[in-house]
Amino acid sequence: MNSRILFILVTSVLLPAPAQQVRTELTVHITTPMAPPAWALLERDLLKYNSLAVEEFAAKFIDERGYLLHTPRWGTLDGPDDAIETYWNWTLLHALGGSGRVLDLYKKGQEGHWRQYGELRTKLTTLAAYGAYSKEFITQSDWFHTGEGMRAFLLQGLSDPNNQLYRERVKRFAAMYDGDDPEAPNYDKEKKILKSIWTGSKGPMLHKATTYDWVGDPVPGTFNLLHNPAGRGAMLDLESHYKKMLSHCDEYLDSTGDNFLNLASNILGLDAYALTGDEKYRQWVLDYVGAWKQRAAEAGGNIPSNIGLDGKLGGEYNGQWWKGTYGWNFTIFDGELGQVAHRNYFTDGSWPGFGTALLLSGDQSFVDTLRKQMDNLYTRKKVENGQTLLPQMYGDPRGYKFNGPPQWYHYTNKLYTDRLTEIYLWSMDRKDLERLPVATSFNENPGRGGYGEPDRTAAWLGFLEGQFPGFPEKALQSDLARVRQRVEMIHNDRTTADSRLADYLLDFNPATTNALTSLTLGGYFSSGRIWVLHSRFRYFDPVNRRAGLPADVGALVERLGADSATVTLVNTNPIEAREVVIQAGGYGEHRFEAVTVAGRKMPYQGPVITVRLDPGAGSRLEFQMTRYANRPTFAFPWDRGWYPAR
Repeated sequence: MNSRILFILVTSVLLPAPAQQVRTELTVHITTPMAPPAWALLERDLLKYNSLAVEEFAAKFIDERGYLLHTPRWGTLDGPDDAIETYWNWTLLHALGGSGRVLDLYKKGQEGHWRQYGELRTKLTTLAAYGAYSKEFITQSDWFHTGEGMRAFLLQGLSDPNNQLYRERVKRFAAMYDGDDPEAPNYDKEKKILKSIWTGSKGPMLHKATTYDWVGDPVPGTFNLLHNPAGRGAMLDLESHYKKMLSHCDEYLDSTGDNFLNLASNILGLDAYALTGDEKYRQWVLDYVGAWKQRAAEAGGNIPSNIGLDGKLGGEYNGQWWKGTYGWNFTIFDGELGQVAHRNYFTDGSWPGFGTALLLSGDQSFVDTLRKQMDNLYTRKKVENGQTLLPQMYGDPRGYKFNGPPQWYHYTNKLYTDRLTEIYLWSMDRKDLERLPVATSFNENPGRGGYGEPDRTAAWLGFLEGQFPGFPEKALQSDLARVRQRVEMIHNDRTTADSRLADYLLDFNPATTNALTSLTLGGYFSSGRIWVLHSRFRYFDPVNRRAGLPADVGALVERLGADSATVTLVNTNPIEAREVVIQAGGYGEHRFEAVTVAGRKMPYQGPVITVRLDPGAGSRLEFQMTRYANRPTFAFPWDRGWYPAR
């Protein structure tokens, strides 16, 4: 096979003397013919049909104002966070290479959502008495739900960093959590705490919540009450079931003091820093998460679920750090389900929070904290009938309101594979991989599309380890099947806006991005619902000046190492050449050190490399790289100066 690889280095001076800064850019020109692999064609199909499916969804469920067609209510069971979460991965899809219409439709839906829920009025709770949002941010809520509702917004910067309105919003929202907004005094800079589990644009809730704060006002009509045991398909009169809905949250009333869910709020600091480069945002995140790192050490390596207003472990519960809403000892009676429920959400804020601190600092001690937490669970594992069981709760087994001697309890087969995978990918320590299953096959329901399923995670790891070469095609085919199924659901749905609550349409969102994220970027999204983009690569289209893979280009990340990564790039177009910019890391946080193509190695230090692909050409690129060498940024490669070193 005739092949030729050309390396082109261009050196430029960015600033005049005496503050000269030299920048070197590398372009790799690939002319080697490559027949389009099945995985590349499937990736292009998945990007295409994902984009068209989003348009199908919007045509049926979003009106000309951008309003989602449903019955708006306040509350955490089926409230504003669920409505906007419907579009949770549309900005990610665009950043992967989805159509421009996907981003446009997300922005239409987001603007419409703020207006739609700004019109909401409640009587039984003051939280939405004048609308669910103030200054375009939720008035007060917990970060499990606030984060769910902000998923797409938090990733918008990947595609839209020059949008001035977006930049202003991110800075405004960050100010509500870094202590700079006097109207939202959520953060105590001295004690490095957020003052309540309930925070937002109206500040912290420093008193007990009410069940009305959690559930909102009743509305007339019959709906699928998805939090009810009847589930989807059973149309129930909401007003008749309202007392049961209130009983869902009877024991959710403690509010005061910091909570591990609040760690997710510092994604706002990451985004503000990535947009502006202002050091104050980075320092806020590192100060806040650093304080939590110390608190976990004081609690024996356990990430506490309550920090008092005095800044001390368990300060609102006489030193019992395991107490608090959604905490380690949050064993309650759910009156709506009619049963005891164990709801410890220790990973949902902690992993995004500590992972964000890693992105901003490169400091692996943040990963050490998460690993120690997992160690504490695994050292207490049980094996029954050949099955490994882990404790999910800590405290008085009788429940949240009791104060007996604490112990580990409620053992289940939940092994936190998703969170262990994140620890491994952030550390790249082979000892972390030893805890994880590595599979050579997987079977899954295409309706789920592998979202957080352990089988798919194990199969992906098997592929990266060279043990499951057929994984890419199978995963992409499964995700295409999921798109088809979701579009079929959209077409067959016969509900109307007055019979749909905010959470009903979540399962109709057709955008399916997990396979594309893992295969093209070397990234991973766990089942956790609050996250940022941790990945080894990201791509840009320099011709059309946008984020995402250019038309006709396929990318397959085949190997990941602590200081290396391998990706194959191919131009599936046999007639026209393509050009793609490869970035080291989702936010440019990594640095390339060298690239080897067709046996030829070119040393090069930088966060981006341009690859020109002749018609029908492709090749494997083996990168040497230093992870977490650069500060994260949203800036497009052509808009930025040189990255500041750490």
